[in-house]
Amino acid sequence: MTISMSSASLPVFKTMLGNLSHILDKAQAHVEARKLDPVVLLQYRLSPDMLPFTRQVLIACDAAKNGVARISGVEAPKFDDTEATFPELKARIQKTLDYLATVPVDKLDGSEAKEITFPVGRDNTRTMKAEAYLKHWALPNFFFHITMAYAILRHNGVELGKSDYLLGGAT
Repeated sequence: MTISMSSASLPVFKTMLGNLSHILDKAQAHVEARKLDPVVLLQYRLSPDMLPFTRQVLIACDAAKNGVARISGVEAPKFDDTEATFPELKARIQKTLDYLATVPVDKLDGSEAKEITFPVGRDNTRTMKAEAYLKHWALPNFFFHITMAYAILRHNGVELGKSDYLLGGAT
């Protein structure tokens, strides 16, 4: 039996975005319990040349919505990237989940050989077949940014474990 493009994308994006939202809840609780300035955590970077926490969350959302949009042909909403608080980031995740819920499965399934051209950096593009794009670009990029958000929070003392990353609030 083969795996479908919809089953390889939509549930994965939805689950991990839900887990990311759970992680944000724990980060906000951490900040409130310790009476910390949330901006410090929201703008934290693991390295000077890395993007801050907030951008990691925004890019993870964009990787999910734009990846599905490119494969399905269903136009993705444009977001302004103005989120600057935990509640605003959670709302961004929810808007992304709301969009994913509108994408018909039949727009994804059967698209494996479709040519996908997408931006790489500011001035370049790359073209791949949809299946390769999903497996080797969209999903790895998505997981990278969620992992970086998790790592930033862990580095700053937010009590997170592997189960928060993999299961979110589910047990």
